[in-house]
Parts: sequence; structure tokens; C-alpha cells
Amino acid sequence: MIELEGLTKRYGDTLAVDRLTFTVRPGAVTGFLGPNGAGKSTTMRMVLGLDHPTAGDVRIDGMHYRELHEPLTSIGALLDAQAVHGGRSAYHHLLCLAQSNGIPRRRVSEVLDIVGLASVARKRAKGFSLGMGQRLGIAGALLGDPRILMFDEPVNGLDPEGIHWIRNVMKRLAAEGRTVFVSSHLMSEMALTADHLVVIGQGRLLADTSMADFIAENSRSYVRLRTPEPERLRDVLYAAGLSAVPDGDGALEVDGTDAARLGDLAARHRVVLHELSPQRASLEEAFMRLTAESVEYHAHSDGDNDGGHDVPVRTPASRPRVQEPAVQRAGWGADWREQGRNDRKGV
Repeated sequence: MIELEGLTKRYGDTLAVDRLTFTVRPGAVTGFLGPNGAGKSTTMRMVLGLDHPTAGDVRIDGMHYRELHEPLTSIGALLDAQAVHGGRSAYHHLLCLAQSNGIPRRRVSEVLDIVGLASVARKRAKGFSLGMGQRLGIAGALLGDPRILMFDEPVNGLDPEGIHWIRNVMKRLAAEGRTVFVSSHLMSEMALTADHLVVIGQGRLLADTSMADFIAENSRSYVRLRTPEPERLRDVLYAAGLSAVPDGDGALEVDGTDAARLGDLAARHRVVLHELSPQRASLEEAFMRLTAESVEYHAHSDGDNDGGHDVPVRTPASRPRVQEPAVQRAGWGADWREQGRNDRKGV
């Protein structure tokens, strides 16, 4: 597990992370959410010892990252998929990581097969597409078969098939009892993947709860009713102690009760209903409601600066890309840790 206790980070006068305390537990996918500038990446960097806390502490299975003898066998992470030497092939990039952590050479081929890059293993990384770079970064995280995995925006650049694949990878890892900590801006994807949520804003903890409880506590649920007799329905609801709010397109919204009771009420009074539908907020709506006061950067409406016209953006010519291969289905690999130790000893 990952344990944070009063974790704080300052950059001069800027307080990036403010006394964060929470635990990322095994057996679940924990989503890490927050607006841009909330401190998510800084927090993840401190977990890996890339940034040093100003105050507080963070431990990985009870140890600091610097105390881990072969860290990739304890925690695997994807923070920046572009942090790869472009002149190295995918195979040799992973081989360097493996050799520095006592991981046997054959594990490199295994993870390349898992992420679907076996066919381009000898291609230089500088020719990879964004999605292929993400797959290579995920391969690096899986390389040591660690008990803890941490991903920052893992679906970035992946096509729909790739997004479906990494979603299932994270769920499978959690089902195996591993700790999975993932940050993403794609709320729809997080809603399908995460079991638990940690939400921060301006460096402070805003929520540490299950997905279901987070949505329930930070959103409005109601029942939507549509009828050709709206005035009569309002009278029936009023007599039952309920109030209805018009939603602007002819339907009514009712809080404080469930659809079954409203359906029974309408039937009892012979009110015809064309729609009776419970409405529950999405993760995105709940997130926006909770973090509204914590957003650092606000976009302006169209036309504030350019008269409402889109401004074209010139992008540099892209280099040739290797076509992204289809995912190869494979297992996680066998027991190779002892072999890795033997390799280092020259056995």
C-alpha cells in the first residue's frame, strides 16, 4: 500500500501540496482526481522520491522509496511516457531498466508481448506514436511484476481498443490483490475503472471515499416526469407533500422520493405518464460540484479575446510514425525473481 501522512510540498511561496493524508490500499483501483494544478503529479513524484517533501512523509509498504533495494519489483509507475531515449529500441529501453533492478532478460520480452509491442520491439522509440509510447511506459511499470502500480494519465494517446485494454489491465491487477493508483482527467473512463476515489484541490484533500458514495454526496438525484397533464400532476404531487420543478422542456423534476412511489401515485390518480426516469449525476458532475472552488485556471467564453473566431494553431511537421500494432494477449509472466538474482551473480 501507499501511505501519505501530512505530505506537504512548497516551491518558494507556492504551496503545491498541503498536508495530504490518505492511504491507497491493495485490492482496488484508486482514482486520483483534481483540477489542473491541484498537486496530483507533484504528489506522485514524491511517492517515487523524485521530489522531496517540505514536510510530512510517504511510504511504500512501510518503506521510503530510497530504501527499496530493487524498486521496480516493489512499485511500477508511469508518470511521463515520453521520458525515453529516442535512439533506443523498445527492447533495449526495457532491458536497461531490467538490468538495473535484477530482472531477467526474458521478462523484457514478456511485457512487450503483454502491451502489444512485440512486433516493434527493435524499433527506435523516437518513431513511436503517442499511443505506442504509452504502451512502452506501461510495459516499464509492469516490468518488475510489482505489488504496487501507479499510473498518471495512462489512457493518453490510446485508441478506443487501447483504452479498453488498459482499463481491464488495471482491474485485473487490483483483482490480484495489488495496489493500483491512477490519475486521469477522463471522468467517463475513471467512472468505469475506479473503485475508490481520492480527490484533491489546491493541494488539499477534498474527498477520500468510494465511487458510489462520492457521487451520492456531491450530486443531486431526482426523478424526471413527463405527462400530457402537467398541471394535474403538480396538484397530485402537492397534495402528497412533494414539489416539482419544470426542467425547461416540458418535463418535471421531483426531489425527495423514488420513481416507484411516483409511479404508484400517478397510477392511483389516473395521471398518464410518458416518462418516469430516475436521474443520477455522473462522476463528472459530482467532481465539478466538489472542485468548483478549487479550479486554478478558468477558460473564458468564446469571443472574449478574438471576436468569436477560432484561431488556427500551426503545428510542426511530425516525423514518420510506426503504425501502432494490435494488442497481443498474454499472461503476466512466471516466477522470474530468483532467475534475476542468479543473472546478477553470473549463475
